[in-house]
Amino acid sequence: MKNLLPLRLLLGAATFGLLSTAPAPAQTYQQVWADEFDNGLSPSWKFETGGGGWGNNEKQFYQAANATVAGGELRITARRENVGGMPYTSARLKTEGLKEFTYGKVEARIKMPLGQGLWPAFWMLGSNIGAVGWPKCGEIDVMEHINAENKVYGTIHWDSNGHAQYGGNTTTTPADYHIYSVEWTPTFIKWFVDGNQYHVVDITNGVGGTEEFQRPFFLLLNLAVAGDWPGPAVDESTLPATLFVDYVRVYQLTSTPPPPPATGGVATVYRDCNYGGAAVSLPVGDYPLSQLLAKGVLNDDISSLRVSAGYEVQLFTEDNFQGAALTVGADNSCLVGAGWNDRASSLKVRAAGAGSSSVLLQAEAANVNNGMVAEPCADAGGGQDMGYVDAGDYLVFNNITFPTSGAYLLEYRVASPNGGTLSSDLNAGSLPLGNVAIPATGGWQSWTTVSRTVTVNAGTYSFGIYAQTGGWNINWIRISRLSTASSAAAAALLTTPDPIPAAELSLYPNPVAARLTLAGANEFVGGQARILSVTGQQVWRGAYDGRPLDVASLQPGLYTLVLEAPGQPRRVSRFAKE
Repeated sequence: MKNLLPLRLLLGAATFGLLSTAPAPAQTYQQVWADEFDNGLSPSWKFETGGGGWGNNEKQFYQAANATVAGGELRITARRENVGGMPYTSARLKTEGLKEFTYGKVEARIKMPLGQGLWPAFWMLGSNIGAVGWPKCGEIDVMEHINAENKVYGTIHWDSNGHAQYGGNTTTTPADYHIYSVEWTPTFIKWFVDGNQYHVVDITNGVGGTEEFQRPFFLLLNLAVAGDWPGPAVDESTLPATLFVDYVRVYQLTSTPPPPPATGGVATVYRDCNYGGAAVSLPVGDYPLSQLLAKGVLNDDISSLRVSAGYEVQLFTEDNFQGAALTVGADNSCLVGAGWNDRASSLKVRAAGAGSSSVLLQAEAANVNNGMVAEPCADAGGGQDMGYVDAGDYLVFNNITFPTSGAYLLEYRVASPNGGTLSSDLNAGSLPLGNVAIPATGGWQSWTTVSRTVTVNAGTYSFGIYAQTGGWNINWIRISRLSTASSAAAAALLTTPDPIPAAELSLYPNPVAARLTLAGANEFVGGQARILSVTGQQVWRGAYDGRPLDVASLQPGLYTLVLEAPGQPRRVSRFAKE
């Protein structure tokens, strides 16, 4: 995203002749990658952070905390706050080194904030920028907008014995959702708003020095504040201001039409992206790996799937419905975009909404951060965690929806050399959700998961994490809606008034393979421990002697642990057995 200078280097007339006399097969665009933001942020994105003006005298400090995913949207918010010597904060994401493309149709459905000094953009940079620098790498601005104008801009930047650029613009209503796209081939780049073309440039054979645009590019999304183009002034009455992105999709031309879905079921899984390769139709049911193999579906071999209206497919990375899970409620032409290509080892096909659902909140993406610091994370998946936590620090995630009233499992991915305590709440503390003890995990980057089951009424809330004590790091928080049976069982257990803080009972490791440690449960030594299945059935009972519980014999799944002792309120917590 660079300033549109007054200079316009106009290319030669964009004439497109017929280059052959033999008819060519008709080509159509088929999706090769997408992020629909339905299951958090795709691992294909990473954050750029820092200030310093970004070459345009911009005034924001980019940090991951200003980007969040909620309601199926990516939300990038600019705020008035001093960080890193800059007076404003915002976020900038890119797919560099993760998802890069040469040619195709690139589009995003975007709704923008209006206000003096705001500069949102959806754009692309040449993947060789690290070797050749800008502008020799090339830049394609799919969409830029400034201030409160009623138009958007599409531009390319490149090197032609110095910086060259060529752009166009069109009138629209930026505060409403629109689809902004480019179609990029070896001969031209065209710009569209809602499918209506407004600009084109000829890049045939690198005309005008445009050979940069015959190489791979990566994607970027950001919301800048002030700069050379929008000007130095900022209307702070419009802050915080949020850029909403419904989806980002990439298509490429192919001569092979997608095959029709197989018949006989409500979902069809395909070996290749774009509904290609072997296809197997599945009716409603649960399919461990043995059943998938019997139907001809190989392990780790699903790349796309079709799902009939009213149904959903839940994919699992491990056999018997264990490991990481992804719920797909509509056709998905390529699971690469969700980071799930060739990862499924078992799956469930069911009516939409029939199972549990969850939302994963990355700690560094909180809407509000008071006192914590983002740092590189060595946990599985990498990225960042929030560290340097002191007592009184907190994170807030806005617009977190609990779709039904009932029991929810709160899981916290934490690390600490000496242990600590966190609490969570809704709506700035008006609805406390209790404390959780953080065990000593062995180091700042030695990660475990602690959890707590709570009951919440259906609604949309701000969800807060508060440091009762310091000395720990947090990577993510997962909020999972429990199934009807387990919700009822948990709700029944949670009806007893509980004056003791929930921090007195935390479980780790969670998930657990063999031995489950209970932190802060000394008052229950000599009492009874019970373990219930998700249906509320008792699967184990015994005396609690203060030592870790041996749960190796339990089948994989979710369980509820109940501790009872004379004179003590009953304590309840949930854990996952690997």
